[in-house]
Amino acid sequence: MLPTPKKYFLTAAAAEGKSKLTAFDNALLKARIGNVNLIRVSSILPPEAELDENLEIPAGSLVPTAYGSIISDVPGEIISAAVAVGLSEDSFGVIMEFSGRCTKDKAEEVIKEMVREAFATREKPLQEIKVAAVEHKVEKLGCAFAAVPLWY
Repeated sequence: MLPTPKKYFLTAAAAEGKSKLTAFDNALLKARIGNVNLIRVSSILPPEAELDENLEIPAGSLVPTAYGSIISDVPGEIISAAVAVGLSEDSFGVIMEFSGRCTKDKAEEVIKEMVREAFATREKPLQEIKVAAVEHKVEKLGCAFAAVPLWY
């Protein structure tokens, strides 16, 4: 059984590449998580997890991560990715991920509404929303990526 993560941060970045995989990898590198192994998780922030914007995760680590990404090979297309963390005062939080063919502003609007809906569905009071988002205009083959890595 894995331990419960105690730290997290929000990140978003975009990059170009010569292939879909290298565009994704280059975006991960710019997002500060390109040298770890992502384990995709669903959307619950553990109780008492602390935001650590300067968190450094050792290379090769297995990292639980909620993320959204989009890749496009349409030159001139605008793509965006966003993540948001909704925080309650006294229990767990909720993480939402979004990616689409839209502006960063639209992605931020959508992701905040997703968090509000998640809290309303759970009948929990929402105290705060933290957001990370990125917009990218595709040159040849681009990726927009946003994530919430969780750490111990």
